[in-house]
Amino acid sequence: MAESAATPTPERPWRGVFTATALPFHDDLSVDFDGYAEHVAWLAAYGTHGVAPNGSLGEYQTLSDDERAQVVRTAVEASPEGFGVMAGCGAYGTLQSVRWIEQAAEAGATSVLLLPPNTYRADADTVLRHYREAAKVGLPIVAYNNPYDTKVDLTPAVLAQLHAEGLIVAVKEFTGDVRRAYEIAELAPGLDLVVGSDDVLLELGVAGAVGWVAGYPNAIPQSTMELYELVTSGDPADLARALPIYRDLHSLLRWDSKTEFVQAIKLSMDVAGRKGGICRPPRGPLAAEIRDRVVADTEAALGKGYK
Repeated sequence: MAESAATPTPERPWRGVFTATALPFHDDLSVDFDGYAEHVAWLAAYGTHGVAPNGSLGEYQTLSDDERAQVVRTAVEASPEGFGVMAGCGAYGTLQSVRWIEQAAEAGATSVLLLPPNTYRADADTVLRHYREAAKVGLPIVAYNNPYDTKVDLTPAVLAQLHAEGLIVAVKEFTGDVRRAYEIAELAPGLDLVVGSDDVLLELGVAGAVGWVAGYPNAIPQSTMELYELVTSGDPADLARALPIYRDLHSLLRWDSKTEFVQAIKLSMDVAGRKGGICRPPRGPLAAEIRDRVVADTEAALGKGYK
């Protein structure tokens, strides 16, 4: 398949598939850094383009400052040449986010993923000031729009302001509203669209997405990479090939946008033979009914040869 605009380049290292990496813990709930390094190298070996450590799937909210910094250093050290690290730098305060961007730059990250301020429901001016301070560090910033959790919506109009000032290079769109892709393209031409939840990959790929911060490559990297390449190639024949794969996998992919997504994806990893394992509190074991559904969805995908 020919290389498309949806793959990273030295000038645009945030493009392509970045796995929002799950973080393994030992039985005593300490971070398994050796296991995490192995996981990063494994994802690279399957052809993914990079990792996004310290996102919600990586349980960054439960980490100490030292642990959080070491996760980024571990990801960079485990990455082969050309493999990207998009460090999550979300924090309650702007000063804290700036400090995490500086740490990511020192560690060797190639870009950062940044939430808007979410101490309270910030207005557009507050959002602009936040990203202005963050941009001073100099790493490319992928804005992360997740109004369900942050209560701050990076609307197409706000994104256009951020992009016009040169503060962001892309947006990870997690609203699930695929109509936004077209308004973003109209108001902010040149701003890269990054798929933010696994269960809208096809829809946003058709709409012009050039990246995906993805959950399910943690469990089935080969099949998710194939699906991404098909839906972003721009070739109608590839889209026709993608549709049956997407239908087969959608019941699994949609766990990425559920409240239980961290436990669900870690459980899918366990079923697929990877170490997902336990979560740190307050996330606990899944209810039996949900656990059974995740296992069934994962086994169904593996049974059809997806891996």
